[in-house]
Amino acid sequence: MSQATYASVYENSVNNPEQFWLDAAQAVEWVTPPTKALDDSKAPIYRWFPDAELNTCANALDRHVEAGNGDRTALIYDSAVLDIQEEISYSELLERVQLFAGALADQGVKKGDRVLLYMPMIAESVVGMLACARLGAVHSVVFGGFAPRELASRIDDSKPTVIVTTSGGVEPKRRIEYIPSVEEALEISDHTPSAVLVHEREGFENSVADARERAEGVENAPAWLSWTEALENAEPADAVTVAATDPLYILYTSGTTGKPKGVVRDNGGHAVALTWSMKNIYDVGESEVMWTASDVGWVVGHSYIVYAPLLVGATTVLYEGKPVGTPDAGAFWKRVNDHGVKALFTAPTALRAIRKADPEGDFVKDYDISSLKALFVAGERLDPETYHWAAKVLGVPVIDHWWQTETGWAICSNPFGIEKLPIVAGSPTVPVPGYNVEILDPLGDPVAQGEEGNIAVKLPLPPGTLATLWGDDDRFISSYLEAFPGYYATGDSGFIDENGYVYVMGRTDDVINVSGHRLSTGQMEQIVATHPDVAECAVIGVNDPLKGQRPSGYVVLKTGSEISEDELAKDLVKLVRSGIGPVADFKDVAVVEALPKTRSGKILRKTMRQMADGEKYSVPSTIEDDSVLEALHSILAPKQ
Repeated sequence: MSQATYASVYENSVNNPEQFWLDAAQAVEWVTPPTKALDDSKAPIYRWFPDAELNTCANALDRHVEAGNGDRTALIYDSAVLDIQEEISYSELLERVQLFAGALADQGVKKGDRVLLYMPMIAESVVGMLACARLGAVHSVVFGGFAPRELASRIDDSKPTVIVTTSGGVEPKRRIEYIPSVEEALEISDHTPSAVLVHEREGFENSVADARERAEGVENAPAWLSWTEALENAEPADAVTVAATDPLYILYTSGTTGKPKGVVRDNGGHAVALTWSMKNIYDVGESEVMWTASDVGWVVGHSYIVYAPLLVGATTVLYEGKPVGTPDAGAFWKRVNDHGVKALFTAPTALRAIRKADPEGDFVKDYDISSLKALFVAGERLDPETYHWAAKVLGVPVIDHWWQTETGWAICSNPFGIEKLPIVAGSPTVPVPGYNVEILDPLGDPVAQGEEGNIAVKLPLPPGTLATLWGDDDRFISSYLEAFPGYYATGDSGFIDENGYVYVMGRTDDVINVSGHRLSTGQMEQIVATHPDVAECAVIGVNDPLKGQRPSGYVVLKTGSEISEDELAKDLVKLVRSGIGPVADFKDVAVVEALPKTRSGKILRKTMRQMADGEKYSVPSTIEDDSVLEALHSILAPKQ
């Protein structure tokens, strides 16, 4: 592959996809190797490697140990907030996973069952995920920053047999108690798991004993067990063989309605795609160190903290800390120095925070970062200013690449392991092999070169992308495949230039990107609208120099309401925090006389966003009242 050019590899992947991915599948260890690449019998739902069997955990751990590489470092747990660094070998990680898989089996978890994990950035999160994969169970990791109501919706949708959690998460200046959140979520939800297993950490107020006591006398309450108790009588579990098409995990992403969408990732396609991506996108292999500065609760953490590095026998870094404040803006460069990181993957938000605290990059000079060969950035658009700053202070290629929770790995990137293409600020470079990317007009026809339109991927999507939505094939089709028949609609707009470089300009729906986290403004609106003084509201994503976007609320009060704007803002911030969690970062509230609408009643959110961001905007001919926009302009314009 090193002799191939990007163009030849890409052409092969889109012209001969089945053979391309059968060849790639040889890098995975199968119980039953695939003889067929693609099942198109239920198109537009496609399945990869329909006749193959494997176990993802065995590919990530067992095969490396069996090959005599058990002493290699699999995982480095580095907690800046607790000042702890721990290196865990492949053999030790395998032992921990085998035993915890046995503990889950003791609680009734079997192949096909779901296990929900509500966890922070600790080694036990990785152990829990891999233990589920070992049993053929389906894990659903929920980001620890989500509020109980969000957790409850995911419990009801996935119906887990067991919940795995911990005492809490550690932030630089506070500790977040998880046990009360799980208890509240269980009170709200209709589904009740059989058990809650808790990894107990020091320094938290709530314990398993407390939860157990509070659960006494509660009808159908789950059993509460500490991690230690669960392991006491557990026997190490063998890897369970599953079909390549069996689900590995469910990861919920915000939809445009209040109900989250459970993205389903299968076992076989996922293992093949991520294994291929490590060499060809990131140029990372055995014994080399990859650090993805994300969270296991997000897709980036699933793919490139937990699975991909371990699938290829590399070393992965699990970082519990922040880019700044733990203790300073040199935290990232210290980890590169300490662990010999070859590839660092983070979000633009982190880089902007570091740049704000250290504009000249002085902290970089304090550390030896010579091991670093590339910085990969994703999660939101990498603005050219941040790109140029990072490239200058680090002196390595800064590679913007674009992907989604739904795809599980990059749609567009500089194919660093195939051919190092010229980097153009503002573009995630070119489509990754396997993704046949086109720009379509609203009718689904391809647009001219350089013209902006809807970014779509021709079906079938490559392996490793979403197989469907959990329990809802119809919603999968209507959400992604109906807008442009024969294509997956990314929900983003953009264009492709004369060199084949893709430019992603923004979302076409109301899902916004706050610090790399996709959140639904529609869901925020539903919460805001519950306030007794609110008659009508709109929440839009406004460009933010640090976070990418921030939600901004515009509220019409009910007639006769006497609430002050400050009091209302405090109430609404509290409501959104309670309903979604602090991750929403909802702080801006403005009271307006009216919202701009079409005559059919549709609020002109896109126009409002353009006004707030200082962009040119055109007023639709169907607008109900021009004067409303004129009045809003004075409120929105200062948010530029």
